[in-house]
Amino acid sequence: MEPDELTRRLADAYRRRGLDDTRVEGLQRLSAGASAETWRFERVAGNGRETMIVQVFTGERQFAASLDKHTQGLVQRVAHQAGIPTPRVDLVFEPDDGLGEGFVSAFIAGETLGQRITRAPELAAARQALPGQCARVLADIHRTDTTPLPPLPAEPPARMIGQLRELHDGFGVRLPVFELAFAWLRKHLPDGHQHRLVHGDFRNGNFIVGQAGLVSVLDWEAAHLGDPLEDLGWMCMNAWRFGRIEQPVGGFGSRNDFYRAYEAASGTPVDPARVRYWEVFGTLRWGIICQWFGHQFTSGEVPVVERAAIGRRVAETEIDLLDLIEGIE
Repeated sequence: MEPDELTRRLADAYRRRGLDDTRVEGLQRLSAGASAETWRFERVAGNGRETMIVQVFTGERQFAASLDKHTQGLVQRVAHQAGIPTPRVDLVFEPDDGLGEGFVSAFIAGETLGQRITRAPELAAARQALPGQCARVLADIHRTDTTPLPPLPAEPPARMIGQLRELHDGFGVRLPVFELAFAWLRKHLPDGHQHRLVHGDFRNGNFIVGQAGLVSVLDWEAAHLGDPLEDLGWMCMNAWRFGRIEQPVGGFGSRNDFYRAYEAASGTPVDPARVRYWEVFGTLRWGIICQWFGHQFTSGEVPVVERAAIGRRVAETEIDLLDLIEGIE
C-alpha cells in the first residue's frame, strides 16, 4: 500500500473508533518482508503527539504455529491491560478498516539487538538486573487471566511434538540428530497438560532494554496456552545467548538466579529437569524453523539471502541438541 493511502486509512480507522481529532503524520516504512511490513508514524490529537508503530500482514506466515496479526494484536492488548510491560495497542484492524490484517501499537525506545544487550558497556547495569526482571515478567505473564484472551492454540506436548514431526518430514530430509531429539522428547513426555498463557518466544532479542534493564516485551505471535516452564526453557537456549554461552539465561544470567527469581515471583517451584525438557523441545523447534527458512531459499519460494543464512544454522542446533541430551537417560 502506498504511504498516502495508508495514512488516509489509518486516520479513518481512528475516526471510526470515535477519535475524530486524530491526525496521522510522518508515515515512514521501517521494514518490509515476506510476512509483514512495519511502519512508524506520529499520532497527533489536540496538542499531544505520540510515535506509533503499525504492523501489516503481507501474505506469508513466519511459521506454521504463528498467530495471525489480528490475534497477535488482541493478545498484546490483553497483556498490556493486565499490567505486562508490552506496548499499548491502539488499533486492531477490522475488515471495514481496509487495512488487511494488522495492528497499531505505541513506540517504545530502547535496545532490541541481542548482541548489544549482551556486550554494550552502557548496558552493564541492565545485564545485572535482567535475569530477575525477566523472571518476574514471565511470572506475571503466566498468571494472566486467560478469560479475555482470543482463542489460542492449547495443544498437549505430544501433539506439539507431532506438529514439529510433520513439518520436519515435509522437507524431505531426515536428520539423525533431529531423529534422536524426537525420540528423546517422546520418551520423556512431561506429566499433565496446563492451560496457562505462554509467550512462546520470550528471549533476548524480543524485548526492549534500557540502562535500568527490561523496558518492554515484544513479539507475541507464538503465544499459546500450555506449560509456563516452556518459556523458561526457551529463554535458556544457546541460540539466544549471542555467543555468551557461559551465561545460559539470554547471555547475561545464570540458571540458578533466574530460577530462584521466578520461584519468588510465581510462588511455584521450578523443576530444572522439566525446564531442560522444554529447552530440548525449543532447540529442536528452532532447528526446524531454520530448516524451513533454508528450504524457502533453496526452493526459490523466498529467494532472500537472509533465509539462507538462517537455514545454515541447522548445524548449530544439532550441536546444541547433542549437548543437552548427552548423559540424560
